[in-house]
This record gives sequence, C-alpha cells and structure tokens, in this order.
Amino acid sequence: MENLQFNGVILSNDEAFKERVLGFWPKQADSWKVFEKASETVHSILGSLPDILLCTMNLQEMSGVQLASMVKSENIYRHIPFMLCLTQEEFDAMARSAEVAEIDDFFILPGSDEEFKTRLDLVIRRSRRSLDTNPLTRLPGNTSIIHYLQACIDRREEFSMGYCDLDFFKSFNDRYGFARGDEVLMMTARVILNTLRQVSPTNYFVGHIGGDDFIFALPADLAEEACKKIIIAFDSIVPQFYDLEDRLKGGIISLDRQGVLRSFPIMAISIAVVANHKGKLKHVGEASQIAMNLKKKAKEDVKSSYVLDRRSNPFDNVG
Repeated sequence: MENLQFNGVILSNDEAFKERVLGFWPKQADSWKVFEKASETVHSILGSLPDILLCTMNLQEMSGVQLASMVKSENIYRHIPFMLCLTQEEFDAMARSAEVAEIDDFFILPGSDEEFKTRLDLVIRRSRRSLDTNPLTRLPGNTSIIHYLQACIDRREEFSMGYCDLDFFKSFNDRYGFARGDEVLMMTARVILNTLRQVSPTNYFVGHIGGDDFIFALPADLAEEACKKIIIAFDSIVPQFYDLEDRLKGGIISLDRQGVLRSFPIMAISIAVVANHKGKLKHVGEASQIAMNLKKKAKEDVKSSYVLDRRSNPFDNVG
C-alpha cells in the first residue's frame, strides 16, 4: 500500500499501547493527537475532525463503547471512523452486554503489529471511499476522480479521459421535477458504467463529478468506441423519461436561465475526450482545462455528440 496521509486521535491510558500505535508510522508521529480523557478527545474533534478515532476499552471517564455512542450520536461526527481496541476478555464482556457498540471496527489485543497496522490503514481508506461516493449514483466522487487520474498521469500511461455533460438537463428538471431528474442521472451513470465494462472490461474508471457531470477513463485506443456506444444507449433510453406528449413534440417548453419561456429539445449527452499523448500531461488540472474547451465544441450540436482531442501535443490550441 502507498503511504497513507491522515490525522488521527488516540484515546488511552495505556502508555505501551500509545507507543505501539505511534511506532507504526514513525515519520508521521505528528499525525496523531494523543489523549487520556474522553472530555479532552471530544473537545479536540470539535475543532478538527480526524480521519480516525482509536481508543482502548477502559478509559478514565467512561468506557470505549460509551464514548463511541457519544460521538456517533452527533450527525456531524457520525462519519468519523471509530476503532475500539480491547482484550479478548473485554470483547467477550461487550458481546454479552445489551449495550450497543456503535463502532466501525475493532481489534483484539495484543495481536500482531502487521495485522493491527493493516486494519487501521483499511479502516481509514474505507471511510474515505464511503465519504467520496456520490450518494445518488454510488460512483466515486471528486477526490477519487482526481486521485485516479493523477496516478495515471504520474505513471505516464496512455489513457483517455471522457468528460460527459447532459444538455438541456436543467430545463428537464424544471419541467418534471428533481425526482425524475435523479432518475435520468442514475440512468446515465448505468449507461456509462455498463458501456465501459463492455468496451474495456479490465481497465476502466467511472466517476460522478456532481449534478449532470460524469468522468470516465480507459485506454486511449478505446475512447471513440466508448463514446459511440454511450451516445447510442443514452439516446435510445432518455426519451422514455418524457411524457408521451412531449416525446411526440420532440421536446418541452420551459424557462431558460434568464427566465424566458422557450422550447428545449430532448436531452442529449456531450462528451469531451482528452488523451494523455505520450505521457505529456503533468497534472489532472491540465486535462480538465482541455476538456472544458473541447466540451464547448461538443455542445455546439443540439444532438448527442463527442469531440476527441486528436493532437499530438495536448498544449496546442484546441482546433
């Protein structure tokens, strides 16, 4: 696993336990805040939310289970991963108790250092994935998107990034409401995901930036095929989300962004594709800027369309 950057809180009266955890990441010892009292811990997380809260069972003011219940009772803190470390005897007693343990993971002490460190690492990573997941489509969000694309760029991989945007989505939302709009977004996510699985089964990525914006990545030579299949699938399904009357008319009447009543055609999907030619991209921000310029060209067509970055040098002006 790559080195994990995090900020954690340790709550324990056991000096050996604290030294053990701090020793797992000797170069990142300052990543941990260490406390002995639960009240100090709660005060600390009020000011700065940690990536993980790690504690032993027997504390000065309350048990680890009681502290977990206190932290998880507040909505703003519920997402903080809470890992309880306890002996086998303490675990058996907790299992027999009627008290609910609102913890995210546990570790039976003493255990091996390798297993302990790995479990801590996995708890933090699992929490980050969960937080970054789009709640509607369950696709990776912005943090995961940036991390994945930058890793590809750093490895100088030949890949293409597709930026997908729905045209006339706002007018559809205004006409039919957000619930039906959400259904369109979920359909779009499925179309992109299923297409990428078909075109590049073992090497693809799909993310949801937010709203009606999506990202996908796959080997550069498969990008055009993916775009064509996404458009075909999207165009065949999206009319079904319109009422029959509007489908027959080929669109809807709705207010534009200036508040003027006008007609809008059936939704379309625009795809701007940026290729990492010979590993020349240095940062994901460069890919995003090129995609924004290409997207303008794609959206010039009211029908679904795609524009490929065919240049050997990604820093030339978009043609």
